[in-house]
Amino acid sequence: MLSTNPYFNFAGNTGEAMNFYKSVFGGEFTLYQQFKGMPGCENMAPAEQEMFMHISLTTPKGLVFMATDALESMGHKLTFGNNAYVCIHTENEAETDKLFDGLSAGGKIEMPVNKTFWGAYCGMCTDKFGVQWMLTYTYPQN
Repeated sequence: MLSTNPYFNFAGNTGEAMNFYKSVFGGEFTLYQQFKGMPGCENMAPAEQEMFMHISLTTPKGLVFMATDALESMGHKLTFGNNAYVCIHTENEAETDKLFDGLSAGGKIEMPVNKTFWGAYCGMCTDKFGVQWMLTYTYPQN
């Protein structure tokens, strides 16, 4: 395992929330992607295209907060209690599969592990105790 990070879901106000966290913790936005860069975004409402598919805030001490706008138009229903994940960055696909299979046993698979268009091998599940997990291996950049 390389690292773990909190991953937050917000109801359309990710930018506001992450700027708030930046004001509290300091740091810089090290990665961000709006939905307008995503394949199929042309079918989304213009306002939703401006929302965040992903944003990372790296604090001066190296803690990374990550977040997304959970869009109902994409089948997400955000309620308090499902607005955070533990995101585990793995070292390879095999480790991702092993951890995902273990954590999802007896739980619920939200997104099966698969190769993504953003260059990662990623899956999301809720374990049998209600904890939400995101497991991701980022392929090396050539």
